[in-house]
Amino acid sequence: MKSPKKVVNHIVNWLIEYCSLSKMNGFVIGVSGGIDSAVVSTLCALTKKDVLCLEMSIHQSKNEKKRSIDHINWLEEKFPNVKHYKISLSEIFDLFQNKMPLKLKNNEKQLLSLANSRSRLRMTTLYYFAALNDYLVVGTGNKVEDFGVGFFTKYGDGGVDISPIADLLKTEVYKLAKNLKIIKSIQTAPPTDGLWPDNRTDEDQFGVTYEELEWAMKKSKKKFDKKIFSKRQKLVYETFKKFNKNNLHKMRPIPVCKIPLKLLKE
Repeated sequence: MKSPKKVVNHIVNWLIEYCSLSKMNGFVIGVSGGIDSAVVSTLCALTKKDVLCLEMSIHQSKNEKKRSIDHINWLEEKFPNVKHYKISLSEIFDLFQNKMPLKLKNNEKQLLSLANSRSRLRMTTLYYFAALNDYLVVGTGNKVEDFGVGFFTKYGDGGVDISPIADLLKTEVYKLAKNLKIIKSIQTAPPTDGLWPDNRTDEDQFGVTYEELEWAMKKSKKKFDKKIFSKRQKLVYETFKKFNKNNLHKMRPIPVCKIPLKLLKE
């Protein structure tokens, strides 16, 4: 990316145009304390349209909460069109979790199911405020997450109206963050989805870095000889392919059963 400033201007103009064509009043976005939501909320603020930031804590770490509030405060100081709500969803999530009949200790599938439930609870909250104010729900997924490894929750953080940075790699999002002067604590924080009780990072879940996943994503679109890969490169590429294959159902349209016309006429 040679000119982050031009990319910023392009996305801001796209947001303004889409919002106007949709006849909506502005944007609502969940601010997590991570780099993606910080960049997207700042891009939305630059449109000068109404922006509602939601800090939706579900047993978040103190560091995550502090970064999200620090970013929101930074936004509100710079942009009069930004406002926010702090909403604790921990009690609601606990009630949901306690109502579930199956309770397995340290079961990874159950932990994943509950992690996804956190994301879907936040999506429900975003759309509540979107409906009240005629706002668009803004997605924060980047290209690697949305189209490479499917690292999002279906009908959770994947349930949005628009995706401003979904054509940008994670490293490119960091370049925008630097250009936008996003606070340093967010720029240097390890990426995390904030959905797990053990506060695991994205790298903990992948076993590789975003830079490595970007390399593998680019490689996957070309013909090459795997024999030239180093041991680490083989691990990275196989990791990318595993996540890509397992999460294809998220990245493809929902399958629709097509009924033959002859059956409909009978």
